[in-house]
Amino acid sequence: MARTSSDPAVAPRLTPGDLGRLRERIRPAVQERLRSERGAVPARREVLVCAGGACLSCRSGTVAEAFAAAICERGLGERVRVVNVGCMGLCEAGPLVLVSPDGVYYPRLEPEQVPRVVEEHLEGNTPVEELELTWEGPDGEVLRSRDVPFFARQLKIALRNCGVIDPGSLEEYIAMDGYAALARVLHEMEPQEVLDTLKRSGLRGRGGAGFPAGLKWQFVRDAPGGVKYVVCNADEGDPGAFMDRSILEGDPHSVIEAMAIAGRVVGSRNGYVYVRAEYPLAIERLENALEAARSAGLLGEDILGSGFGFDLEIRIGAGAFVCGEETALMHSIEGRRGMPRPRPPFPAQQGLWGKPTLLNNVETWANVPPILLRGAEWYAAIGTRRSTGTKVFALAGDIRNTGLVEVPMGITLNEVVHEIGGGIRTGLPFKAAQSGGPSGGCIPSDRADVPIDYESLQELGSIMGSGGLIIMDSTTCMVELSRFFLDFLVDESCGKCPPCRIGTRVMLNILERITRGEASEDDLDTLESLGHHIRTSSLCGLGQTAPNAVLSTLTHYREEYLAHIRDGKCPAGKCKALLTYTILEEVCNGCGLCARACPASAITGEIKHVHVIDQDLCIHCGACLGACPSDAILAE
Repeated sequence: MARTSSDPAVAPRLTPGDLGRLRERIRPAVQERLRSERGAVPARREVLVCAGGACLSCRSGTVAEAFAAAICERGLGERVRVVNVGCMGLCEAGPLVLVSPDGVYYPRLEPEQVPRVVEEHLEGNTPVEELELTWEGPDGEVLRSRDVPFFARQLKIALRNCGVIDPGSLEEYIAMDGYAALARVLHEMEPQEVLDTLKRSGLRGRGGAGFPAGLKWQFVRDAPGGVKYVVCNADEGDPGAFMDRSILEGDPHSVIEAMAIAGRVVGSRNGYVYVRAEYPLAIERLENALEAARSAGLLGEDILGSGFGFDLEIRIGAGAFVCGEETALMHSIEGRRGMPRPRPPFPAQQGLWGKPTLLNNVETWANVPPILLRGAEWYAAIGTRRSTGTKVFALAGDIRNTGLVEVPMGITLNEVVHEIGGGIRTGLPFKAAQSGGPSGGCIPSDRADVPIDYESLQELGSIMGSGGLIIMDSTTCMVELSRFFLDFLVDESCGKCPPCRIGTRVMLNILERITRGEASEDDLDTLESLGHHIRTSSLCGLGQTAPNAVLSTLTHYREEYLAHIRDGKCPAGKCKALLTYTILEEVCNGCGLCARACPASAITGEIKHVHVIDQDLCIHCGACLGACPSDAILAE
């Protein structure tokens, strides 16, 4: 991807005074991006092109190059600058472009459309409305760009710089108060003052368990020993989850700064960022950010003239889901097989190489600098009493607007689905949402007005998890969904403890029999008892949460399980083994494509005559359904 944003050289070995002067010099230009003045003609514009992973896959790099070429061709170089930024959130609209400070978004922009935007908007000061992002309001009115609920309903703290700054520019991060919190911790605050601030803020770990962050930091600081470690969990193994990846791609310095702060507070001089190998762009941008921070004296010895030294290394994981568990992750960093160990002792007492270790995930780290700059009371006022602040979710599934959102804790699922997410894209009824990835549970639509926080989700049989949120319409089979996720977890189990290794396999076998119509009602009792036993006896979080999807769907959608067992029918029409395929005589044109596609030779008939399916030979594979060009095959 061509780099079109400029990076003025950062002075080597920065001091706190240098930080302040640099910030004041470039802050106005960068902060202007957050404003929206649709009625005025700005003296200078910036074209922010999303360079997150999703948009890059949609050729956003080519769009950035097209803007740079068109701006140069029309002689607008003094008035317009192109900046490649991190994820803007609305991933389904990529390549996504924002013209700032106008506040005008252009979704799915093609390179050939760029000259028109440059001519009419950047030169002629008239946004191209037919290309602009629009949204139908509650009263039928047309909402444009930043007024659409997807952006207007969000509150960004962890994602505050994603989609705003160039992730490769240390100067732009500094302009947005970057490293100001580190300077304050090194020169103005005592370690215990930092810990007390985090405790009062109510910040809880965003990796899934929700343990109070300040308390965990306190345990590591109080642990005896001269050698301690700080670790960032960027493994993020949930299918469809990309919150941590997007922060590392769009704002890597926020994690670096927070980890350096933690090093000063808990008494550590070394840290590790554990990233899965499937995140090459995040690794590349993190490596560049680490190099820039070292060159500026923000990592290494004598940071900002304080006498404190701290440095970070990247460790790349091989993609094992179980390595998201903290003890398995630390075994992997040590060069051993990623398998969990019993606790206690907890990592705060004995972690990496037997030394006290502080471990948080990417989103947790990203919240630390703004809390220390704006105060515990500011953060605690957001969200609910026991779940303060915001949470980042990756919206996926049958929802109109897939992507990344950050919302205050306590928002309802209905608000996320119907306002921010734009509703169900198929137009069918909203059926359920699964939170917390494969280890999470399913929340039925009739409970979607419950505020989203750690406690309410647990009461519904689900978990917050790292933030995956899959939305499902009425065509989803909850039995098949549970089988799908449990199959993933069985495959990812490390096999160390019998409840997880054996119990989840037995549960999966029962679910497979249910989807084939071969189970009995007694199997449901076995599923429930096994699930509760695995929850309470497994060694680590993978096994302890593996039954969640099954147990929650048994609670909320038991009638679907009974329909599979008693009636031999899948109400959603998804379990192929339970479907009966018939050919509609009045529609069949006798083309013979279905017969040629059938692997069991169950379809007979002459060309140009109605064909027939032998139900005794049919293996319910559905190949005929996909082959028929005239929709003559009925599956029910």
